[in-house]
Amino acid sequence: MFRSPLVSLIGRRLARFAAAEQGNIAVIFAIALVPVLGFIGAAVDYSRAAQARTSMQAALDSAALMLSKDLSAGTITPSQISAKAQAYFNGLFTGTATLPSVSVAATYTASTSMGSTIQLNGTGTYTTSFMKIAGFPTLGIGTTSTSAWGNVRMRVALVLDNTGSMAQDGKMPAMQTAAKNLVDQLSALAKADGDVYISIVPFAKDVNVGASNYNKDWVDFSDWDAANGSWSCTSGNNWNCNNWKWTPASHSTWTGCVVDRDQDYDIKNTTPTSGNVGTLFPAEQYSYCDSGSSSYLQPIMPLSYAWSSLKSRIDAMKPTGNTNQGIGLAWGWMTLSTGNPMNAPAKDPNYTYKDAIVLLSDGLNTQNRWYNNASQIDARQKKLCDNAKAENITIYTVQVNTGSDPTSSVLQYCASSSDKFYLVTSASQTVSVFKDIGTSLSKLRVAR
Repeated sequence: MFRSPLVSLIGRRLARFAAAEQGNIAVIFAIALVPVLGFIGAAVDYSRAAQARTSMQAALDSAALMLSKDLSAGTITPSQISAKAQAYFNGLFTGTATLPSVSVAATYTASTSMGSTIQLNGTGTYTTSFMKIAGFPTLGIGTTSTSAWGNVRMRVALVLDNTGSMAQDGKMPAMQTAAKNLVDQLSALAKADGDVYISIVPFAKDVNVGASNYNKDWVDFSDWDAANGSWSCTSGNNWNCNNWKWTPASHSTWTGCVVDRDQDYDIKNTTPTSGNVGTLFPAEQYSYCDSGSSSYLQPIMPLSYAWSSLKSRIDAMKPTGNTNQGIGLAWGWMTLSTGNPMNAPAKDPNYTYKDAIVLLSDGLNTQNRWYNNASQIDARQKKLCDNAKAENITIYTVQVNTGSDPTSSVLQYCASSSDKFYLVTSASQTVSVFKDIGTSLSKLRVAR
């Protein structure tokens, strides 16, 4: 058959094209490019949506907390909740470029036996940039936040320095004003009896647990008996006695002070048991615990919500004696503990509890049962603080340093965090510091 040169040329080129493989890669790449770009675009869209959701969550959390404080304080009514929730959220949300419109719905559950709750639900729509090519022009974004209050109960021990140096520079009256203000601030958080408890622990070298406890089995009178009593002659006469007898004084004459427990019970809150003398509290006839003294060290006041009585105990404090922060802190922890000797009320399992100690001291440690050396006393105190914090006790510490003392390393160490240590260089600052502590404690009263 005859073929023209042109037909033959076309035939040869078609045969070569059919056998060629170089163009396949380009075709395959072109086909694969569409889903690859789709996946990349979806990743970009999802990343932007996730960032917007994170911003939404943070704004909702803050808004819920702010609403819970408003409702707890009674500054808004239930009918205002929805509008206030949206306004708080709008002021806090930073993702408006991605989510220009977010609707916030609020659900308020008024006080029950388990407290009150406010739940915020935020919903918004994200307009996709790439996924719309695949038929997904928008993504719905939603999140929720809940704040609860009233189901958190608070117990606070005020451990207050009553040493002699507190008489200087107006420190004692400033502390008394600050502590009474704190009682008022915390009592305002209570909606029912038992929501907030406060104890008062005045300390010097010793603490006064109350002379009326002389017959309690948690007091150890071994050393006291050896130091308080009288000799009498049982054979012969006082001029030529053949046998002297020591008779301890009646325990009812004890003035109420105790010193640090045996080591290592001095750094724990172990409940005392009569069968283990190391767990008992050694009595001491400390002169400043004599109720007739003009510098009477006030007795510890266990946890109470008798607000006027708590403030009266603070008013009655007087500066006296040397500094032993450790014993004050140990008894502050003890007042938060059930069982002897302070018998804190049992905790209701229907509630969450926050326990805290506020320790104020104006000087460095000077004396405890064993040492007259600050570094040795501090070492014991640091171990005590470690143990208390391990039991979820939040510790605030305040150093009133109106002189030239160095900043207390042990008070800094004992604070639960750096923002819970306060250095006061003027007595007048004590009031504002205690107000700040009260604000921090009020935040602990909000569960989440």
